[in-house]
Amino acid sequence: MKKKFKFKSIIIIFIIFYVCYMLISQQITIKNKKAQLQQYKTELQEVSKEHQRLVDETKMSKTYRYVEKLARERLGFIKQGENAVMQK
Repeated sequence: MKKKFKFKSIIIIFIIFYVCYMLISQQITIKNKKAQLQQYKTELQEVSKEHQRLVDETKMSKTYRYVEKLARERLGFIKQGENAVMQK
C-alpha cells in the first residue's frame, strides 16, 4: 500500500511541475510578444510620419513657389532684375 501511495504522489508532483513549467513558459512568450508588438507599433509610427512627410513634400513640389525656391537654391537661378550676391 505504501508503494502505491509514493508512485501516485510522484506522478502528481511531476504533473504539477510540468503545468507550472508550461505556464511560466507561456508567460515569458507572451511578455516577449508584447515587447515585439510595442517595437512594431513604434516603427509603424515612425514610418507613418515619414510617409506623411513625403506626401506633403510631393504636394508642395507641385507648387510654383517650391520649384522656384529649388531653382534658386540648387541651380543659382535669379529673377530678371535681381542682383546675384555670392556668399563665401
